[in-house]
Amino acid sequence: MACAGPAGGRQRVNMQEHMAIDVSPGPIQPIRLISDYFPHFYPFLEPVLRAPGSQAMLAPAIHSASQLQPNPEPEGDSDDSTALGTLEFTLLFDADNSTLHCTAHRAKGLKPPASGSVDTYVKANLLPGAIKASQLRTRTVRGTRGPVWEETLTYHGFTYQDAGRKTLRLCVCEDSRLRRRRAPPLGELRVPLRKLVPNQARSFDICLEKRRLTKRPKSLDTARGMSLYEEEEMEAEVSGEERGRILLSLCYNSQRGGLLVGVLRCAHLAPMDANGYSDPFVRLFLHPGSGKRSKYKTSVRRKTLNPEFNEEFFYAGHREELAQKTLLVSVWDYDLGTADDFIGGVQLSNRASGERLRHWRECLSRSDSRLELWHLLDSVPPQLGD
Repeated sequence: MACAGPAGGRQRVNMQEHMAIDVSPGPIQPIRLISDYFPHFYPFLEPVLRAPGSQAMLAPAIHSASQLQPNPEPEGDSDDSTALGTLEFTLLFDADNSTLHCTAHRAKGLKPPASGSVDTYVKANLLPGAIKASQLRTRTVRGTRGPVWEETLTYHGFTYQDAGRKTLRLCVCEDSRLRRRRAPPLGELRVPLRKLVPNQARSFDICLEKRRLTKRPKSLDTARGMSLYEEEEMEAEVSGEERGRILLSLCYNSQRGGLLVGVLRCAHLAPMDANGYSDPFVRLFLHPGSGKRSKYKTSVRRKTLNPEFNEEFFYAGHREELAQKTLLVSVWDYDLGTADDFIGGVQLSNRASGERLRHWRECLSRSDSRLELWHLLDSVPPQLGD
C-alpha cells in the first residue's frame, strides 16, 4: 500500500502499520446500557427527566427510592454471619441423675427455604455416635421465621466421660412431610460439651451455620450417579463406637429375703435392623442357677434405640448365697422367625471390676436400699466358667 509523502511522492506502508491505524480508532468509549434507551418509572416519585447517557440525574432518583423502600433480606450466599439466623437454647448437665437437658427456646431471622415454607423444628444429635440412637427433636412450629419452641430434650445415661468427649449438634430443619426427599437443614451449630459445668445451666445465643459436608466413604460409593458428598452424620453412623448402656436398679429386700433387680431403661443402643433401629428386650440370668426362677425376660419395645422398661424381677436367696453368684444382663434385638440379635451385655458379681463391682457389693451390704447405676454394654457375650 502506498500514500503521498511530504515531497509529493508515494510512500509505502506495510500491512502491520495499516492494521494498527485502522484497528485503533482512539480512546475507548463506555458501552451504552440498553436501559439508557428506556425511561425509569418510580410510581412513588415525581417523573425524572434526564438526557440520554447522563448519570447525574439518575443518582438522586435511586437514592430517594432507597430511602422509601426497606432493605430486602439477603438472598443466596452472604458473608454476613447472621444470614441464616440465630438459635437460643440452654444446656444443663444433671450429674446427679446422669442426664443432659437441652431446652430449645427460639430462633430469630431464619432464612426461608426454596420451598417458601417456614415450618421448622430443632433436631439434636450427640457426636460421635450412632445418629439415630441420639437423635431427638422438638415439635414443629408453623408459619413464622421466629419460631418459639420452649421445649426440653433430655438425654439419659449422660456421664462425665460423655461430657469430656462428645459434642451436641443442633439443626434447625424444615418440616418436609409432604416431600419425598428430606430437605437440608436451614442451619446448624455445634457445642463441645466439655465447656459445661455440672449442675449449672448455661444459656446460648449462637448464629447458625451451613451444614457440613464430608466426602462419601468409598465403600458406600457404589451406585451410579450417587453424590460424592454426604452429611457428616453418614460417617458417624458407619463408625458406631459403642453398643449402648443400661440403667439397672438393685435392692436386697430383707422382708422377702431376696434380690430385687429393676431394668429401668437403655440408651444409645446399637441399631440391628435395616431401618436403623432395633426391637430391644432384656434377659436376666442369675448364675449358677436352674429352672425358671433364675431366668427372666422383659417385654419388647418396638423400633427404638432408647427403650424404657421399668420392670422389676425377684431372686430369692440369702446374702451369702447371692454373693457367690453372677447376675448376667443382656440386651437383644427381637426378630420374628429368626434368631434374636445380641446387642450387648453386662455382668455383676464379686469377680467384676469398677462400677459393676461397686454396684453389686453395695447392694448386698445394705438392706431395703435401692441403688441405681448406668452400665456400659459389652459387645461380646460373657463367657461363664463351670
